[in-house]
Amino acid sequence: MSTSVLRLPSVHNAHQLDSPEFAALLETLTAEFSATAEQHDRDASFPHGNFERLHELGLLGLTVPRALGGLGANLAQTTRVVAAVARGEPSTALVLTMQYLHHASDRKTRWPQHLLQRVIDETLRDGALINALRVEPELGTPARGGLPGTIARRTPEGWRISGRKIYSTGIPRLTWLGVWARSDDAEPLVGSWLVRRDTPGISVIETWDHLGMRATGSHEVVFDDVLVPLDHAVEVAPAGSAPDIDASLLLWMSVLLSAIYDAVARSARDWLAGWLEGRIPANLGAPLASLPRFQEALGELDAWLFSNRVLIDAATSGAIAPVDGFRVKYLVTNQAIRVVEKAIELSGNPGLSRSNPLQRHYRDVLCSRIHTPQNDTILVNSGRAAFAARAAGAAGASGAANTIHNTPLAGTAGISSISAKEAS
Repeated sequence: MSTSVLRLPSVHNAHQLDSPEFAALLETLTAEFSATAEQHDRDASFPHGNFERLHELGLLGLTVPRALGGLGANLAQTTRVVAAVARGEPSTALVLTMQYLHHASDRKTRWPQHLLQRVIDETLRDGALINALRVEPELGTPARGGLPGTIARRTPEGWRISGRKIYSTGIPRLTWLGVWARSDDAEPLVGSWLVRRDTPGISVIETWDHLGMRATGSHEVVFDDVLVPLDHAVEVAPAGSAPDIDASLLLWMSVLLSAIYDAVARSARDWLAGWLEGRIPANLGAPLASLPRFQEALGELDAWLFSNRVLIDAATSGAIAPVDGFRVKYLVTNQAIRVVEKAIELSGNPGLSRSNPLQRHYRDVLCSRIHTPQNDTILVNSGRAAFAARAAGAAGASGAANTIHNTPLAGTAGISSISAKEAS
């Protein structure tokens, strides 16, 4: 079982994720994935070929710890990979991000050892993908509270799971599903049951026809008395238990989601710059790029993208505390939207033409708003913490204020199992 990231003789399993050769490989992947991105968007077809390529290069196990046979990439290295993939085809990057978050999480070390080893072996050997299925038609996202309608019924032969999930990102290619459910006990357990995709009783209803990120294959999934072993209840706890928060994973999630949409915005910026250089109105006799108005506008876009880069780099280098990760997501994704909106404003009708990628970038970047936690949750909790800190400071209780400031934002329980396609 080889995990050599470049599959090149000169690498010899060194996994040189910071090397110029690896950077060049990422540029190649961007170009490869860009070539088919428009067709996947039109068809809402799943980019299987992209994942075959990523598996060929050993990149589906990027965040699997080295002790378990993976590449053990850190946040900065993982961010570069996600950004490069997103520059080419962002739906691929979103499914890949969920894979990376699951394998980077320390929580899976609490799973039964044989089950953990099986999931990792299938990842490295077969290119198996994993994601959480949490959102339900009636419940919406569990990040805003409520018990799932999906029921895990305890029987002598194992758990029998029945329910319905929507926004199941990556389901056309997933091997392992983390199914958010509750047990049928008088005092129910709530959490994730690990289910293999090929288990009898699972059916996929192809309902995904979204405005943006159309290639994620986020279809509806129905579980009809699906049998799994008792030890597949891998992350469950009594309903109402205090949430098990992994602060470092929250930062990873915020940064990787930010990197996806920043990459989309950079693609939009590049399209606009090229269009301005090539557009020569008859009454001007020179490219629009020669006009100060458009030079200033491109400078404004680059300033927003510079801000994004500074924020992402600071987060990946450890200069931003995990508790502030959601603020990074808020700032980067909103600035990414502003970049693409400004590009459309400047280009007019050409930017909205289906023959140009700018309209696709706009539809994709808007999806940044639906990822948990949404903007309102980030801002409300940030403001609440600020007022609480002021009140504690006025009372001379700086210790209490510090405790409040370092409490993770609300609505993040079980974030390592939250699907990136959750919506209210």
